[in-house]
Order: sequence, then C-alpha cells, then structure tokens
Amino acid sequence: MTISSRVAAALGASLLLFATPVFAQTTAAPAAKSDTATPAAPTSEGASPVMKSGKPRSPESVECYKEADAKGLHGKERRKFHHTCVKEAKAKK
Repeated sequence: MTISSRVAAALGASLLLFATPVFAQTTAAPAAKSDTATPAAPTSEGASPVMKSGKPRSPESVECYKEADAKGLHGKERRKFHHTCVKEAKAKK
C-alpha cells in the first residue's frame, strides 16, 4: 500500500468517526416555541384567520375553505375549488 492511499484511508476513517455524532439523535426535549410567532387560528371571537404572511383572510376565503373541508377536498382539487369559489363570491358582491 502506498503512502497516499494510507493517508486517504486515514482521512476517510476520521471523517466517519467525527461526522457520526452529527447525525445522532439527541435525548433532550425540543426547545419550546417562542411567543413571537403569529398564531394560525384567531385568538379572539369573530376575528378572521391569519395567513402565514400575516395578512388576514377575507370572509369569502374563510367560507370557501370551510366548504372545501366539508367536501373533503385536498391538494390541487382544493386549490382549484377555493380559487373559483372566492372568484364567484366576490363577483356576487
């Protein structure tokens, strides 16, 4: 075995030894979430839910999501239904 192959083997072995603890699971409990995060559901009665971006949802959007839930829609069908439902609801106004 040449010196360069021995050095390469030693480097490979040391990488495996030192990289293994990075992938190990910790036994400590996960950190608690901070209070600065925006709640997904309204905190007061009658307030509209808030999107991830922080903008409140329109009443039409909330109603359309409730209808999609009642119909059991998911994925692309749910997005398509919501889009057309909101469009129709705003056109009625």
